[in-house]
Formats: sequence, structure tokens, C-alpha cells
Amino acid sequence: MNLNAQLALWTFLGPALAVVILAFIYPLRRSGKPAAYVSILGIGISTILSVWNLILVKANPVSISLKYHWLPGSNGSLANVGFWLDSISAIMLLVVSGVALAVQVYSLGYMSHESEQSLGRYYLYHSLFATSMLGLVLANNFLEVYIFWELVGVCSYLLIGFWYYKPEAARAAVKAFWVTRFGDMGLIIGIILLWGQTGTFDYQEIFGMVQAGQIPLGLLSLASVLMLLGAFGKSAQFPFHVWLPDAMEGPTPVSALIHAATMVAAGVYLVIRLFPIFDAVPLALNILTYVGSFTALLAATLAVRQIDIKKVLAYSTVSQLGFMMAALGVTAQVASYFHLFNHAFFKALLFLGAGSVIHAVGSNNFPEMGNLSKKMKVTSTVFIAGGLALAGIWPFSGFFSKDEILVAVGQSGKAVPLFFLLLTTFLTAFYIFRAIFLAFYGPKKAEAHAHESPKVMTLPMGILAGLSLVTGWFAGDFEHLVHPQLMAEISPSPLPWISLGLALSGVLVAWVLYQKGRTAPAALTATLAPLSKAIDKKYWLDDMYEWLYDKILLAFSGLIGWIDRYLVDGVVNLSAWLTGEAGSKLRLTQTGKAQDYLIGVTVGLMVLIILGLGLR
Repeated sequence: MNLNAQLALWTFLGPALAVVILAFIYPLRRSGKPAAYVSILGIGISTILSVWNLILVKANPVSISLKYHWLPGSNGSLANVGFWLDSISAIMLLVVSGVALAVQVYSLGYMSHESEQSLGRYYLYHSLFATSMLGLVLANNFLEVYIFWELVGVCSYLLIGFWYYKPEAARAAVKAFWVTRFGDMGLIIGIILLWGQTGTFDYQEIFGMVQAGQIPLGLLSLASVLMLLGAFGKSAQFPFHVWLPDAMEGPTPVSALIHAATMVAAGVYLVIRLFPIFDAVPLALNILTYVGSFTALLAATLAVRQIDIKKVLAYSTVSQLGFMMAALGVTAQVASYFHLFNHAFFKALLFLGAGSVIHAVGSNNFPEMGNLSKKMKVTSTVFIAGGLALAGIWPFSGFFSKDEILVAVGQSGKAVPLFFLLLTTFLTAFYIFRAIFLAFYGPKKAEAHAHESPKVMTLPMGILAGLSLVTGWFAGDFEHLVHPQLMAEISPSPLPWISLGLALSGVLVAWVLYQKGRTAPAALTATLAPLSKAIDKKYWLDDMYEWLYDKILLAFSGLIGWIDRYLVDGVVNLSAWLTGEAGSKLRLTQTGKAQDYLIGVTVGLMVLIILGLGLR
């Protein structure tokens, strides 16, 4: 095993060992901060090793796939266990471990009010999530990735419902679990279809068969579309997006780690990792383009009316993931992955900034905030940096990666997705600066008791703010690093400047409406009133799902229950009753008198003789 492979393995084992220690050393898990330090040490080791590994991979690109026999089969090994290290996985290792480290350090301040037992449980869940996510990134076969995929979902459930005594948190955890599980059904069926056709779970073996045309296009198309359901579920794409805003009931650092930077990006990462399969299926690419662009616009419209700062960021995450999916649909893998990379840092920053505000004010809602920039200078500065990156304002990172996506979609000739994404660009700048003006520069509401967060919270935010400023400048290095799999040629285009103009217009409109206090013209307000109502109702999608659950699913389950009780059990019970009745009647022939039995034997013998003579 060479140095790259060893570094990758220990990147995974860092948080995995923390899980083992915290799970089995019960007094340590109940100790609070010592448990936190164990978890932070584990993910800190992973971060250092992932940086080292990425430097080595950049200097000498490698593709290492280590396999060990796991499940025996008739023709050798049915499935192997191992990992695949290349430029794609090396980049994602840094994203997962780096953001997780920042969030865990930040949590020392944000979660300081928790009891020692609760804090230890919190960090155990964090380490388990990091282990699962790193395993998903390194997996080299479908069976292994599905195991880690489900573990990530379980960790999401545990962390969303961390405050399980709050009914809202418990409901949100269950909702997230079931919505994502619905998508995962498609993923596992797609995996089984591919295994049934190829006889292997190994990525590279299946990629080779796809390129050689050994898999029928119909089956490959069906499997690809089914696997997209799993990716859409995890990455909260329409129509599975409804779980993510509710997931904000979990602690804010959880939202920063799982529901902004890493877990929700798992669906995008899966499509990038398996792109040789999706690239061979035009139907899958079209679904990615249109669903991604529609989701981006849908979520952006929902974000503009939210009064909860975390829900603004939640819908923003859904929208930005839509950008990434749309880019994959036009085979712009580099642009999609680069945006995933940049988004992880600036969206984690925005959530941590929101957590700092909530920590100071004691509320998620804008009406409880206002004019916080004077008392929270560090938080307001880094939050604005994150907002500029999200809006795609030069020179922040979002400008470079988002505009690469727009150029790629524009050059694909797909006008409708391009229109959706350009409109989303305007709305993105509008809703994030609406949040900034309402929270930090609006009328005085919370200034009297607001305070800056401790350094253990502001330091991770400062580092993420620096990354949000500089990572976009490494677009060329990023493309060169992933060139063997993901290189895409993009010609010069005016779209980046059109996008920048739309973003600046969104900032200006937000400033006029929410900082200067101007009101929109009455005619425009009346025209948009139906749309505003639809947004407030979340386009009635949650109502529709509740109706489907209540009227269709529960009715169907009631029908199945009736069939089970009265048909299935009825047949069994009828058979038992008939058997009992027959036995009761037959019992009457048992008199206990020898002459009665002799008569019976004689009659039986005579019947047999008559039958025998008749057969002759």
C-alpha cells in the first residue's frame, strides 16, 4: 500500500476510531468536553491527512482502487470491500473533513449550554456521520456505497432529532428519514438491476461494460433513472425537497455540516462519481438538467418570503444543489464539482453565521433581529462575505463556479433551463441580501442584548470566510486536477457578466426595499399577490403530500389490513373451523363398543370387494 492509499485509509479511520472510543467507553461519552476533544482530534487528523493527500495527488495524479474479498460467490467474490482514491475522491475528502472540523470546533461554543451527557452524544453522532460520509466518498462499489449512504441517512435522522423532546424536531427527523428513504428505494432497485445484468457491484468493472456497450440501453436507462431518485432524495431536489427546510429544527451546526455542505451534496457527488453511467443515458441527462434548473428556481422563490433565517439558507441550499444538477445534465462535471467545492465553504459559513446570530439573539426570526452589525461586527462581516459568494459577486468564489455552470448550460442550447438559472441568480442575490439587511442593518430590535460570539465560534467562521474569498481563484488548478475524468472545454461567453449584472440588481432591489424602506408599487404588489400566497403555502406541496398520505396511503394500508384480517386470516380461520366441525362429527362414530367397530370393518370390507369386482 503506497503513501496515498495509507493517507486515504487513515483519513477514514480518524473519526472511525473516535466513534469506537466514544461508543464503548461510556464514562468518556458522558464527560462532555473530553468527549468533544476526542471527536475533534479524530476529524482533525482526517483534515490534516486529506490536505496532505490532496497535495500528493495534485503533484502526481493517481487512481488507486484497493479491493479485499468480502462476500464469496459461486464464481469468486460476489462483492469486495475497499476504496477508490483519485482526484475526485481526494477533493471530497478535504471538503468533508475540513467542514466537519470547523463545525465541531464551533460547536464547543454553540452547544456549551448542553449537559455533559447530551454533549457527548452530540459529538458521537458527529463522528459517526463523518465516518459514514468519508466511507461513502471512498467506496469503490455499489454495495459498499449503499451501506454508507444509509448510515449517512441514519446520522441525519439522529442529528435533526437531537432535541428529541421538541415535537417539531421529532417530526422533522421522521419526515427527513421517510422522504429520503423513498428516494433510496429507487437507488437500491437500480443497483440490483445493474448487478443482475453485470454480476458485479464494482464501479470500474461496470463502467467498462457500459463503455463497451455490454449493457442494454433500456435496462441501463431504467437503472440510471432509479438511481437518480436516490440522488434527488439526498440532495433535496424536486419533488423530494420538502424535507430539508423542516430539518432546520436540528442544532444550527448540524445544519451547517449535514444540510448545507456535505450530506446534501452526496447526491451530486454520487452522480459525479458514477458519471460514466449517466453519460451513456440521454434520458438521465435531460432529467438532471430540467429537474435541477426547475428546483433551483422553485427553491429561490420560496426563500424570498421566509422570516426564519435558517429556512432562507435551507431553501438556498436546495437552489444551489439545483445548479449543480443542471450542470451535470449538460455534462459540465468540472463546473458542477467546482461549485460543490465552493458552496461547501460559503454555505457552511452562512449557517454558522446564522447560528452566531441565533446564539446572540435567542431567536431564528428576522422580526427579533435588526441593527446587529454594531454589536456583532465579526459575525456581520463574515456573513456578508458568505452572502457575496452565494450571490456570485466578483471576486468571491461563487462568481467563478456558478458562472461556469451558466456558460455550460447556455452553450448546450437549452434555453428554458438557462432562463430558470438566470432568474434564480437575481433571486439569490435578492433573498440573501434581504436577510443581511433585515438581520444586520434593519431597525433596532435586538441591539440592546445582542453580543458577539466567543472566539471558538468566530475563528472557524473567519477561516471559512477566507476560503469563500480565495477558492474561486483556483478554477484552473481545479480543472487540471480533475482533468482525467471531468475536463470540459468552455468558450468565452457574456453570460458571466449578465449574471453579475443580475446579481447586483438583486442586491440593489433588496437594499431599496429592506434598507431604505421603500414599498413596491401597488399595481405590482396586487399582481404578485397570488404568487406571494402560493409561496407562503409552499405551493401547497406539503399539503398535497399530506393528502396523499392520508387519503391514498392510509386508505391503501387500510384495504391491505382488511384483506389480511378478513380474507387471508378468514381462510385460515375457516379451515380451522371446518376441521374442528369435521372432527366433532367424526367423534360421534367412536362409541367404544366392539360390535360397532366389527360392523364398520365388515361394511368397509364389503365395499372394497364390490369395488374390486366392479373394476374387473
